[in-house]
Amino acid sequence: MKATFYLVRHGQTFYNRYNKLQGWSDSPLTENGIQDAVKVGKRLARINFSAAFSSDTSRAIKTARIIIEENNSSKPIELTSLPNLREQFYGSFEGTNMDAAWLSAGAPYGLKNYKEIVDQFGLASTKDFLKSADPWHDAENNDEYWSRFDEGLEKIINSGKIIDGSNVLMISHGNTLLSLADRFGHGEIPIDQRPKNGSVSKLFFSNGDWHFLSFDDHDLA
Repeated sequence: MKATFYLVRHGQTFYNRYNKLQGWSDSPLTENGIQDAVKVGKRLARINFSAAFSSDTSRAIKTARIIIEENNSSKPIELTSLPNLREQFYGSFEGTNMDAAWLSAGAPYGLKNYKEIVDQFGLASTKDFLKSADPWHDAENNDEYWSRFDEGLEKIINSGKIIDGSNVLMISHGNTLLSLADRFGHGEIPIDQRPKNGSVSKLFFSNGDWHFLSFDDHDLA
């Protein structure tokens, strides 16, 4: 089976505006965030989707519903929300200023921010370092994150909702998109910039293999 996944980062939330880590915690879409969803919905209005998936966070669900409402090319589709598709869990750093959180994660290694961690140790280490820095050690490390998310991908592929050769809508999150590009981009996708709220990326599935195609794709054909 083959399918093209259109990955949309949810619209801007208040935590996004305030530069706070937002994994399993949830804040509402801002007015700009609602417009992010409306705009991307109009961009995707002519794409015929066979299915739609999102995490079970309200920011992802609301973004997905707006996009589905704007779509005039698909048959009525039911949104499937899965907790497996949530953003990385940041443990006690949930709701913390992003710059302060990544300084805490990188400081034991002489690093000041997220980019420095990625540049020197790779993106997977950002998860491992943050778990180590979390006093409660509740934050997900890389293995825990992918164990959960891989189960979600399996649920999607085995859901019976995807038609061979079809397009699939998936509402995702910033760090999750970076993680997918890092793992399935085969070194071809730059991961130095976080995808924007309301941006569209593409992920291709073919006979058990995943391939991340592009960030912020403007060619939606």
